[in-house]
Amino acid sequence: MMGQEVEVLTNANLRAGSHNINWDASNYSSGIYFYKLTAGDKVLTEDMALIKYLKFH
Repeated sequence: MMGQEVEVLTNANLRAGSHNINWDASNYSSGIYFYKLTAGDKVLTEDMALIKYLKFH
């Protein structure tokens, strides 16, 4: 793990409720990525697996 920030998807203050943020990961390699969500004084850091596959014709 290199610990580098690769992208900030939003830095906006959002109203309470559900929100969807799309991440275009087409320029990134398969691997484990961490994301951080902040709400007031609460911080949640989780990991996600990006798995790319090749299509064969």
